[in-house]
Amino acid sequence: MGERRLKHWGWGYEDQAPSREQLREAAAGINERLGFGGEPEEAVPLDQVKLREPRLKVPSAFGDLFTDEHYERVVHALGKAYRDVVRGLRGEFPNPPDLVAYPRDESEIEVVLEWAEAEGAAVIPFGGGTSVVGGVEARFSDRPVVSLDLKRLDRVLEVDAESLAARIQAGATGPRLEEQLKEHELTLRHFPQSFEYSTLGGWIATRAGGHFATLYTHIDDLVESVRAITPRGTWASRRLPGSGAGPSPDRALVGSEGILGVIAESWVRVRPRPRFKSSCGVEFDDFLAAAGAVREISQSGLHPANCRLLDALEARTTGAGTGEKHLLVLGFESPDLPVEDPMRLALEIARDHGGDPRTSGPTGRKPKNTIGLRPVDRGVEAWRGAFLLAPYLRDTFVACGVLSETFETAITWDRFEEFHASVIEAVRGKVAEICGAPVEGAGAPRVSCRFTHVYPDGPAPYFTVLAPALRGGEVEQWDEIKAAAAEAVIEGGGTITHHHAVGREHRRWYHTERPEPFALALRAAKKALDPAGVLNPGVLIDP
Repeated sequence: MGERRLKHWGWGYEDQAPSREQLREAAAGINERLGFGGEPEEAVPLDQVKLREPRLKVPSAFGDLFTDEHYERVVHALGKAYRDVVRGLRGEFPNPPDLVAYPRDESEIEVVLEWAEAEGAAVIPFGGGTSVVGGVEARFSDRPVVSLDLKRLDRVLEVDAESLAARIQAGATGPRLEEQLKEHELTLRHFPQSFEYSTLGGWIATRAGGHFATLYTHIDDLVESVRAITPRGTWASRRLPGSGAGPSPDRALVGSEGILGVIAESWVRVRPRPRFKSSCGVEFDDFLAAAGAVREISQSGLHPANCRLLDALEARTTGAGTGEKHLLVLGFESPDLPVEDPMRLALEIARDHGGDPRTSGPTGRKPKNTIGLRPVDRGVEAWRGAFLLAPYLRDTFVACGVLSETFETAITWDRFEEFHASVIEAVRGKVAEICGAPVEGAGAPRVSCRFTHVYPDGPAPYFTVLAPALRGGEVEQWDEIKAAAAEAVIEGGGTITHHHAVGREHRRWYHTERPEPFALALRAAKKALDPAGVLNPGVLIDP
């Protein structure tokens, strides 16, 4: 494509990979901080990666629409889950696509679908390749595969400033769409952790969670209408602020994970860029007391943009705390109104639950070059930095022999205390058992928790696991831990996924969460739209 290239095995671009000396320094620091980790392992170079021969030939009739170039097949073979990064590091790409397609418009999407169906091939829609649930890996060997990469469809096509909406192509990454919206002094304000590489179409297909911890938490809240190309025609919903006309055609596509159609574009709700911001960290001695403060804040109608609770271990791991206190990261923002009052009210609630606010920093826009700031809360800044760097750091963890992975869910407030305790206990016990490590003390695996999003009726707990990896057996090691975590989540009444999607990793537990009549209806929709089973076989429903 003639542009800066992504790493073929992990997160980020090729020129962001650490040097051998930087890896050695990182390994020493990781071992000192965690009590485990070993000699860094270097990734198998791209030119040494072996792939099976393509089972399809590039059709010459369509110009440069298709490619079988080695790099393209490798970079489209895996997502970005821990098990993907481990296999990529070792040069293991067992299910590469046979061809990669780069459509420039909807007509070329139609060409890809028609040609693939005629060839008996499957098509996997590909946005930024950031799936952590096996959503883009072709884990089937009975048919050839085309990876359909939408990155050429990356423009903001139309802006309705009066209605505060924009029509954006599905292949636009977070930075790309924000760059174009900025010309109109607008923003989508949807910042998932994968923002730098993931795309609007991917967010819609996976029901992604973004920037706001309350109120506008999911891409669902921002979608006004969707246009998709299916093997049996174009699916385009009417653009409306709301409708009661039967089941929503948009909601059928939001979360469909590419099995019903290829999302081509969407009208989304945008907003003026925020001018007033305020953030503050609040420390708590007791995690459940902190959760109580979060519950009251989420039910207060204050709608903070950020309301993320980190347990003490999570705060220490991210550098936001010493490990002695639990940390609530609070933030408010507005394009028009100062936010000091809602921050003050939220801090009063936090104090009532035993919270101790640290220095806050309202950043309401002052006259040019004069932003009035009180001392910056360095814990909040450290958390923000760690949040953005986490995917990059995981590559280094993998290279240094550290298992580093996450799982997330949601649960109602009345069940949270018992749920949190049982999940932590189940996962900590399984990790210690598999790793042969102590449950507590020096060198013990770390299982921590934070809230990524909160609702009036419950939080979305997000768990992080750091443990000594079993070199050569990391994938099997994580699969066992993941199974224990998923069983504990489902048994406790939580959802198997809050914002990471279902993919192929969560299929076996997704069946227990959805009603069987709904599964029948979904299969019927799939059969009507994609009777040959071309689109992303094995995701959500059986091929």
